[in-house]
Amino acid sequence: MSQPQAPGLREITRQAVRTQITEAANALFVERGYEETTIDEIAHAVGISPRSVFRYFPTKEDIVVGKFDLVAEKMLNLLRERPSGEPIWTSLRHCFDLLVPYVDAPGMPEVAEPMQRIVFETPYLLARYLEKLQKMQDAAVVALRERAVLAGEPYADEDPAPRAIAAAAFGCLIAAQHSWLAAPKSTRFAASIDRAMSVVGPT
Repeated sequence: MSQPQAPGLREITRQAVRTQITEAANALFVERGYEETTIDEIAHAVGISPRSVFRYFPTKEDIVVGKFDLVAEKMLNLLRERPSGEPIWTSLRHCFDLLVPYVDAPGMPEVAEPMQRIVFETPYLLARYLEKLQKMQDAAVVALRERAVLAGEPYADEDPAPRAIAAAAFGCLIAAQHSWLAAPKSTRFAASIDRAMSVVGPT
């Protein structure tokens, strides 16, 4: 089996600049508010032109939620790699670990908490966020259908089971986000996901 190709220097540089823009923008969003922060201010904080910011992020909303496009692809690959005999609910829980570092990594909670509140409290940001989650959910459904085929028990086209299971899991994810925001500061997001998914699960 061929090894995955390492990213080239250009891609590494691109990722580094995207990270710089995101970190600078998040700091400004938390300090001044999302709507009050302009692309010009973000560009100035990074030391690049506004046009350069738009080369990395087509819209201001993408700075906040654009990363979830990459997560959707990673989630599909991770679901495909989970053990074939593993319960579906367990596999989906492992997939949500892709999101945990954005919250639980050292230094992240101080940014993740206000940014999550900004997303939930800004209607068009919330709409974009839910759109990204739907894309991730659709990727999960694809993987669940593939898994059923490999197991010799494919879902019928009209069977709601894969979408129902994926929707329930992503509903738990959103519940976990609200729970984490309401919990003591020491609570880890991973624990909130565990708690939410322990309440609901397929029979």
